[in-house]
Amino acid sequence: MKKVTLVAMFMFYFYSFSQDVEIELFATGLVNPVSIKHAGDNRLFVVERNGLIQIINSNGDINMSPFLDINDRVTNNGGEQGLLGLAFHPNYTNNGYFYVNYINNSGNTVVSRFTRSSSASADENSELILLTITQPYSNHNGGDLAFGSDGFLYIATGDGGAGGDPQDRSQNLNTLLGKMLRIDVNTAANGNNYSIPASNPFLGNPNALDEIWAYGLRNPWKFSFDRDTNDLWIADVGQNVYEEINMVPQGSAGVNYGWRCYEANTVFDLSGNCPPANTLTFPVANYSHNNSGNFKCSITGGYRYRGGSQSSLEGLYFFADYCSNEIGYLVENGNSWTMSFTQAYAGNNWTCFGENVNGELYIAGISSGSIYRIIDANLSVNESDFNRIKLYPNPASASVILDLTNAPNTIESIRFYDLQGKLIKTIKELENQIIEISTKEFSKGMYFVKISSVDNKQITQKLLIN
Repeated sequence: MKKVTLVAMFMFYFYSFSQDVEIELFATGLVNPVSIKHAGDNRLFVVERNGLIQIINSNGDINMSPFLDINDRVTNNGGEQGLLGLAFHPNYTNNGYFYVNYINNSGNTVVSRFTRSSSASADENSELILLTITQPYSNHNGGDLAFGSDGFLYIATGDGGAGGDPQDRSQNLNTLLGKMLRIDVNTAANGNNYSIPASNPFLGNPNALDEIWAYGLRNPWKFSFDRDTNDLWIADVGQNVYEEINMVPQGSAGVNYGWRCYEANTVFDLSGNCPPANTLTFPVANYSHNNSGNFKCSITGGYRYRGGSQSSLEGLYFFADYCSNEIGYLVENGNSWTMSFTQAYAGNNWTCFGENVNGELYIAGISSGSIYRIIDANLSVNESDFNRIKLYPNPASASVILDLTNAPNTIESIRFYDLQGKLIKTIKELENQIIEISTKEFSKGMYFVKISSVDNKQITQKLLIN
């Protein structure tokens, strides 16, 4: 193949919004993605709800075979069930251990350890079950997992489901539901495949379970640790009106977040076991379902941006709403936080964020099956590399021409996507530097042309078909 080069005259990324933030398409073709994690290298591991974990390489390509396939033991009822969480052991490079959280075929939560068999695959027969939690209903399963800087595994559980926590489980310290759990996976004790850290707040309390780290949660669908401060961020899905974002400093143990007594800062149900309000930890931010823009219904928690390449995003906490398709972020202002929302990006239904090994942020849409990278618009173009690719005519009708005459890097592929992130066309055999591409099979509308080089640089240009 004749070598061609990569530069760009006009750069347009997917979806621009305020704070000079944009998102660009990184990968597509996934099936119901619900979690994104890294394993200490430049790949992303994406959890699919049906029981598969896929590997996305640094150029956005998905491996042909999944890293893990446990579809046979994961319920396929959809909704809030399925394979939900993933966490890699801090010493994964050496021991190959990773942990998953899923709903089994009996409808119950299972937290298990698996072991990799190669860099690109895991041994599905290596499962070691740590916890099984009976679920009384099909919803509010939580499901997220993460290791803290203390080396312990944190596990988010929902209140058991139905509506309004009818059995008041979140305030009940004799159930693991509606909690944040913390266990030591490096040692086994008391007949379990884990032990209890000595600093767990209820260890030895006859009226509480040792595994509990915090409580009073409704459905903590996603949580994260700030990689700079180790503060714990939990986005808790609301009931009738409010979605909330909780944050506590590193090491804050025994925190009661207040559900079902309160929904965010508002009284919900004070019957049952409700402590005084001054003993509760209320959210640092919340929004109502009719806050602004589109109707909202379910928060998806994310991360504070701590990457090195998007300086204007430093310290922003990103989250999203499943129903409105908006992305939100919090800006710290002294002891308070200012909340902003983007426009709605229809057809995605945001389910998770993820960090790569360098702290760059990604977001996944369960309906689109696409992963996008969050970027600073002002830093998205390296003009020394991307300043001379020509895409014309634009708007186009029957065909479009890509002029790659003066490129400094070798082109690997050109891909065309529609507005929902669906892959329409791929070109890999690049024999010429002037390439005419037929667009007769395209419907009228807006498309995005993603150009990838062999050294993993990527740009995306906007194309209008008349």
